[in-house]
Amino acid sequence: MRVLQVAAEVFPLVKTGGLADVMGALPQALRRQGADVRLLLPGYPAIADVLQQPKTIVELGPLFGAGRVALRLGTLPGSGVPAYVVDAPWLYRRAGGPYQAEDGGEWPDNLQRFALLGWMAAHVAGGDLDRDWPATLLHAHDWHAAMACAYLAAHPGNTVPTVFTVHNLAYQGLFPAGAFAQLGLPPHFMQSHGVEYHGQLSFMKAGLKYARRITTVSPTYAREIGTHEFGCGLDGVIRGRGGDVSGILNGVDGAVWDPARDSGIAARYSAGDPRDKPRNKAALRAEMGLAADATGPLFGVVSRLTAQKGLDLVLAALPALLELGAQLVVQGSGDPMLEAAFSQAAHAHPGRVALRIGYDEALAHRVIAGADAILVPSRFEPCGLTQLYGLRYGTLPVVRRVGGLADTVVDADEAALREGRATGFTFDEASPAALEAALARAVRAHAQPALWRKLMTTAMAQDFSWDGAAGGYLALYRRLSGDAAG
Repeated sequence: MRVLQVAAEVFPLVKTGGLADVMGALPQALRRQGADVRLLLPGYPAIADVLQQPKTIVELGPLFGAGRVALRLGTLPGSGVPAYVVDAPWLYRRAGGPYQAEDGGEWPDNLQRFALLGWMAAHVAGGDLDRDWPATLLHAHDWHAAMACAYLAAHPGNTVPTVFTVHNLAYQGLFPAGAFAQLGLPPHFMQSHGVEYHGQLSFMKAGLKYARRITTVSPTYAREIGTHEFGCGLDGVIRGRGGDVSGILNGVDGAVWDPARDSGIAARYSAGDPRDKPRNKAALRAEMGLAADATGPLFGVVSRLTAQKGLDLVLAALPALLELGAQLVVQGSGDPMLEAAFSQAAHAHPGRVALRIGYDEALAHRVIAGADAILVPSRFEPCGLTQLYGLRYGTLPVVRRVGGLADTVVDADEAALREGRATGFTFDEASPAALEAALARAVRAHAQPALWRKLMTTAMAQDFSWDGAAGGYLALYRRLSGDAAG
């Protein structure tokens, strides 16, 4: 089975969030289970310049405002996964991030940049650009790749089934309706039953309308996005797809996240022998300027600093957390007001609150290894990977019971403790009071060493490897390719 995976990020080359981690791990897991998987990625310098043994598949004329477009094929360093790279320097070779300029503003030509990605994906999958490798199935990830589903749907002779995975419905790729003509799609696609969305055009809606099947990154999120609360204005479209929508839980790349083999932490440890985990706490405290003699737990945050992630709830609950004798370390960036508020908190509570603005993958490992508990109080969370990393490192998650957080963390209530299933602490209402109550329960549990060790052991025993997720995707691929063959 030849599967073309299309996305705008891949770990460790280009990463803004969990999408990159998925694309760094899922293709490898699928290949281990026998699928012939190739990626298709934009030609950002961080990708194009490190592609190994690249060869040109085809040179094309100007497309979507790009002066020169070529399709190259090579392998990604480290993983050896084959990857097509869309070489279009006018659109992709620039400073800044994959979606935003250095000043934080969206690139004004994002429509062209990601329409080209989708167009190239559709034509690779259809066998037009690489006749040696026509895809059995195309799998597009998030709005950046969603137009691939529309371009394939617009081709009368297309037989390639498509899967579209929603990693975060809140980011939809919205553009002015007047730009539709640049896409080269039939006019009827710009209607309410197509990509039109409240007078705009939506790349996300293209994936939701034209993919054969829709998946999300957790079963609970698959149900949630069909509701008004979590549907981000597209819940009607999602409900209209009915049984075509399902959730497959993300996994953890055990080669990257493993405290027994992690060379970047102060001391390695395992579920069988967690005795050296406290050395990581001591090292993290020293690195971040936190008091070494505090007796309460150290809570960690590794996150984008946004209201979606519930970081305003953490600020509101901070006085209660400190009153409980705990410490807090925060790593992340995002909303300038939240950055300023956490900075002010760190200055007001030296030795008890520490902040590092920006994302640093190595520091993220040290925070997750060194903290006693990891906070993920999201208002919504499609899957969440941070809590999975926390479980793997015996750093107990404190999470709001939504999306993938609900699917992966078992609350330490009386029944779960009695049955030996508890792995963390959950709460329901997106309010400071509810978070404070969960934090208080965590602090009380931490004061009971035998109970905390039991929770750690249970957490670290959970299996969220990518093999299970890959098996779920392969089963879906086989059903769809069988449908296509029929």
